[in-house]
Amino acid sequence: MDADGRRISGQGDLERLRPIIAAALADPEILKIGHNLKYDIQVLARAGFDLKPPLADTLIASYLIEPERRSRKLDDLSLAVLGRELTSFSEATAGLDDQFVRVALDAARDYACEDVRAAFLLWEIFRKKLAENQLEGLFYKTEMPLVPVLSAMETAGVRIDGDLLAGLGETFARDLALLEQEIYRLVGGEFNINSPKQLGEILFEKLKLPHGRKTKTGYSTDMKVLEKLCRYHDLPALVIRSRNLSKLKNTYIDGLIAQISPEDGRVHSSFNQAVTATGRLSSSNPNLQNIPIRSDEGRKIRAAFVPEPGCLFVAADYSQIDLRVLAHYSRDGALVAAFNNGEDVHKRTAAEVFAVNPGFVTPEMRRVAKAINFGIAYGMSAFGLAGELNIGRGEAAEFIDRYFSHYSGVKAFMEEIVVHAREQGYVTTLMGRRRPVPDIGVKNANRRQIAERTAINTPIQGTAADIIKLAMIAVEKRLRGDSLAARQVLQIHDEIVIEAPENEAETVAAIMKQEMESVMELTVPLVVNVSLGKNLAET
Repeated sequence: MDADGRRISGQGDLERLRPIIAAALADPEILKIGHNLKYDIQVLARAGFDLKPPLADTLIASYLIEPERRSRKLDDLSLAVLGRELTSFSEATAGLDDQFVRVALDAARDYACEDVRAAFLLWEIFRKKLAENQLEGLFYKTEMPLVPVLSAMETAGVRIDGDLLAGLGETFARDLALLEQEIYRLVGGEFNINSPKQLGEILFEKLKLPHGRKTKTGYSTDMKVLEKLCRYHDLPALVIRSRNLSKLKNTYIDGLIAQISPEDGRVHSSFNQAVTATGRLSSSNPNLQNIPIRSDEGRKIRAAFVPEPGCLFVAADYSQIDLRVLAHYSRDGALVAAFNNGEDVHKRTAAEVFAVNPGFVTPEMRRVAKAINFGIAYGMSAFGLAGELNIGRGEAAEFIDRYFSHYSGVKAFMEEIVVHAREQGYVTTLMGRRRPVPDIGVKNANRRQIAERTAINTPIQGTAADIIKLAMIAVEKRLRGDSLAARQVLQIHDEIVIEAPENEAETVAAIMKQEMESVMELTVPLVVNVSLGKNLAET
């Protein structure tokens, strides 16, 4: 088509070809190969075509085979894997203001066919590597069925109350101005609060607060440093609040408002399937994975995420999924029994670590135990736990020793997985997802310890990620199979959020709980908490 939408000389008639193309794209016997098929599904849908499975995405295949690779662009993969340099988009549209519609027909044909050829040749290599690495099940049963689910989520987007956000932005701006004045009053003059150098001089030279080693660039004023300094002076706490409030305003208010589509009032994030090394989904433009929840300000922002009129949000969240996966891997008797008996695992751990009867466990003890439970699951050292809880390293080490004396199976699992990783150079999830740990045997202690922590937490986080993905697929299949209007709109950490008509909400809640809890059988039960709300804060 030309710039005015007219077919140019020599170009085929789309409407005449439509039945042939549509039949091929929908044929369940034809494998559709492409690179970044999630995007292709959306482009084809706008042209009236439905791309149906089976699918083979070379971008996803590359991700499973080499999860640590930095770039998965077709051009880069073609050069690295095939030794073929492709014509770039900028080269194809040179002198045409990057408007592909103006590219000559034969040049456009060659450019498109070159990409198709590269994807096909990559697939010929990748499909063999998937088989060699026992990744076929993960690819065909998890990653490929997830592609159309994510595509539909991106197309649907999530509705945002822009007026509410704008009002919050004004409130946050006033609060920031008041904080700024209070900080200036406290130190007796103005300075650039956002300058680590100037802040360091104020904290450590003017106020004489304890500090770490001074470097060439000045004193460290990161969040951990400021949190430790709160016991000595009021200024660090004010700076922390100012930073947090500024981040909320810039990222989650100004950023979200800028991303609201004028066409439908919704934000259409990109859900990235091939970014994180653990297999977890991420999102970008905007990042909806880190929508704040703990602070009052964060909950106010979540309240701006709203369903369409006549609808509700149905949110289903896995309860302590990482620890349940750890229990499955370790087969630790105490941990497995706690989950199978429906106990509060954090309370149980607190009772053991503090050597008290469970009835005497305080909220603070439980908070410490929660940090220990999750810290252990992520391979946290005594040094890391000490920083997390703001306690001495010796006390942290004692907590960890008490933990392992009670959960000895967990310690055995961690030791075994490190040995296993050292022998084969990688670790896997229950679904077979691989992650290389090349530094597991190096002499450098810091690099080796990081690799050991990676070896410990990857099977746990990665399996949890696989479970979430399988849950999204299963829920989507039920929604469509039952001809419901409800649609998945968000995936945040261990939570799936669905926008459902009010008359479908209870049905959807039951479907989510049933499908999510039965998607994978572990030694301990998967437990899902479901809630309904008129905005994200209510869920």
